[in-house]
Amino acid sequence: MSEGTEPVGSIEVALSHTARLMERDANLAAEQAAEILKVAPRHPLATLLLGVARRRGGHAQAALGTLEMLAREQPNWAVAQYEYALTLAEAGQSTAALAFLQRAIHLKPDLAEAWDTLAHQLAANGDLAGAEAARAQQLRASARDPRLMSAAVALCENRIPEAERLLRQHLKELPTDVAAIRMLAEIAARLGRYRDAESLLARCLELAPDFRAARHNYAFVLHRLGRSADALAQVDLLLKSEPHNRNYRTLQAAVLAGIGEYQRAIDLYAQILALDTQQAAIWQSYGHALKTAGRQAEGINAYRRAIELNPHAGEAYWSLANLKTVRFTPQDLERMRSQLARSDLALEDQYHFHFALGKALEDEQDFASSAEHYLRANALRRTELNYDPAQNNAHVERSRALFTREFFAARAGWGHEAPDPIFIVGLPRAGSTLLEQILASHSRVEGTMELPDVASIARTLGGTKQRGEPARYPEALRDVTPEVCREFGAQYLARTRVHRKRGTPLFIDKMPNNFAHVGLIHLMLPNAKIIDARRHPLGCCFSGFKQHFARGQNFTYDLAEIGAYYRDYVELMAHFDAVLPGRVHRVFYERLVEDTETEVRRLLEYCGLEFEPACLQFYENDRAVRTASSEQVRTPIFREGLEQWRHYEPWLAPLKTALGAVLTAYPGVPDFPDPAI
Repeated sequence: MSEGTEPVGSIEVALSHTARLMERDANLAAEQAAEILKVAPRHPLATLLLGVARRRGGHAQAALGTLEMLAREQPNWAVAQYEYALTLAEAGQSTAALAFLQRAIHLKPDLAEAWDTLAHQLAANGDLAGAEAARAQQLRASARDPRLMSAAVALCENRIPEAERLLRQHLKELPTDVAAIRMLAEIAARLGRYRDAESLLARCLELAPDFRAARHNYAFVLHRLGRSADALAQVDLLLKSEPHNRNYRTLQAAVLAGIGEYQRAIDLYAQILALDTQQAAIWQSYGHALKTAGRQAEGINAYRRAIELNPHAGEAYWSLANLKTVRFTPQDLERMRSQLARSDLALEDQYHFHFALGKALEDEQDFASSAEHYLRANALRRTELNYDPAQNNAHVERSRALFTREFFAARAGWGHEAPDPIFIVGLPRAGSTLLEQILASHSRVEGTMELPDVASIARTLGGTKQRGEPARYPEALRDVTPEVCREFGAQYLARTRVHRKRGTPLFIDKMPNNFAHVGLIHLMLPNAKIIDARRHPLGCCFSGFKQHFARGQNFTYDLAEIGAYYRDYVELMAHFDAVLPGRVHRVFYERLVEDTETEVRRLLEYCGLEFEPACLQFYENDRAVRTASSEQVRTPIFREGLEQWRHYEPWLAPLKTALGAVLTAYPGVPDFPDPAI
C-alpha cells in the first residue's frame, strides 16, 4: 500500500482479510493491520485488529499499549473496552480488567463474550456466586433469537424445568440452533447430567466448529466425565487459536492433573500465577496439585494465599483440614467462626467451614462441638443432593437376582484376557489408599487413581432413559455377546492407558464404588484382580461422614443413609463370594494394622506377585496420591485411628440402626437370604 492512495473499498477488503488471517496466524494478521494503519492512521477497526492480533501472538505489552489508546479514544465502543479488558486480564491486571469488563457490559448488555469473561474472572477471584450470575447473563445475552429469550430468562432466574421445556420445544422447530443446543447443555451440566451435556455439545460443535465457548464447555464436561485425554485434545484446539488465554490454560492445568501429569500442571499454574498473583481460585487449584505431588509445605502456602485473597473461601480452609496433618491456630478458628456469622455466606462456603471446624475441634478433643459442626456440615451438603437410597438397594437386589452361578458358568471364558488391572473396591475411608500404596510400591505395579471408566461402561449399557423408566443395567448384561464383553475389556484398557506412566505390567484402579460392578468386571476382564478393602462399619462410615468429597459419594452425608449403603455393599459382596468363590480377595483394615506383613504377603500372593520388602516400606514411596489419605499413607501404619469413632458414639444411633445385623456380625456377615445362588 502507498500511504494516502488507497480507496475506502480497498481498506475494507484489507480489514476483512486481516480478520480472516487472525484465525490462522496472529502475527501475520498484526503485520497486515499495521500496514492498514500506515494508510489510515488511527483507524478504529484496524487498531482493534492490531491489538487483538498482538495479544493472540503473545505480545501482551504491545497489545496493551495499542488497546489502551483505543479504549481511551473510543470510550463508548463496547468491543474496544472488552478487548482491552481481555488483554489486561492476560497481563495479570485483574482488577483493572474487571472494571473495563463492567464498562463493556454497561455499554452493551447483550455482549455475551464479556459476560463469559466476567464469569471466569469472578470465579478465579473466588466469587462463585457472582460467576454463576454472570454465566446466566451470558446465556441470556447469547439468545438473540426472540424465541429463545423466554428460555434464557428462565435459565438466568434458575427456573430450570421451565427453561428445559422451552428449549426442547424450540429445538423441535429449529433442531440446528447452536445457541439453543448450548443452553440445553448448560442445563444438563447444572443438573449433573454430564453425558447428556457431552452429547449436546458434540452436536453443537459438529454444526459450528468455530464456536469456542461451546468447545470450552465441551472440554470441561469431558474433564468432569473423566475423559481427560479427550478433554485435553479440545483444550489444545482452543489454545491453537488463543495460546495465551488464561481460561483455557487454567482448564489445561486441571486436565493435566486429571491424567497424573502433576509436574506439568504445577508448572502451568505457576506460570499463570506469575502473571496475576490475585487469583484465589487458581491458588487453591495450585495447592491441590502441590499436595497431590507430595509437596505439602508448598501446598499449605498456596491454600493460605487463597485464604488471604478470599477470606470467605471455605473450601481453602477445608483443604487445609483435609490434609489431616495441619493444626489450626486460635486465630484460624476465630476467622472461620466470624465467616459463619455472616448472613451472606454462600451455602458451599458454609458447609466447608463446618467441615473444617469439625476437624479442628476434633484435633482439640472437643468432641461435642466437633460433632455439632460435622452434623451441620452434612445437613447443609445433603440439601444440594438428589440421592435416593432405594435406588442403590434396588441395584443390589437386581444384581443378586441376575448374577447366579449358572449365569457366570454359561459365560466362562468371555472377556478380554489381559490381567493388567487390580481393582480395589469397597467404601471410601476403608483403607483402600493404604492398600494402593502398598501394592504401588511393588516393582511390577503402578498406582493410578480412582478411575471412572467401569462406571462409564455401565452407564453405556444402561443407555439413556427417561425419568421414571426402569433401569436397564445390570440386566442388559444378559443379552451381550462374547465379542461385546471382550470389546468392553479392550475399551477399558484403552481408556485407562493415559494414566499408566511407568510401563509396569499391572496397574491399580481404586474407584471404591466399583464394588457395584463386580459382575461386569468379571465378565469383561476375567483375569483382573479384585480386592475388597473392608473396615469396621462404625469406623468406616463415620470417617466417611466426616469427609467432604469433591464429587460423588452422595450417600455419605446422612448417618442413616451411609449405614444403609454399607449394609447394601456387604450384602452384594457376600453374594459374589457365594457365586464366584475366591474371586474377590478381602483385606480387613484392622488385621492389616495389627499384622501388616502377614496381610501384605497374602495380598501379594493373591495378585500373583513375589514379596518385595518395599511393600512394607510403602511410606517411602513418593508417588502422587490424590485421595483424602494422601498424607497418612506417607507415614508408617498407626493404630490411633482405629477407635476414633468411639469419641462420637453418643451421636451414632441412626448409623447403628441402619447397619443392623451387619454391625453385630462384623467381621463376619449376616445370613442374607439369597435365592439367586
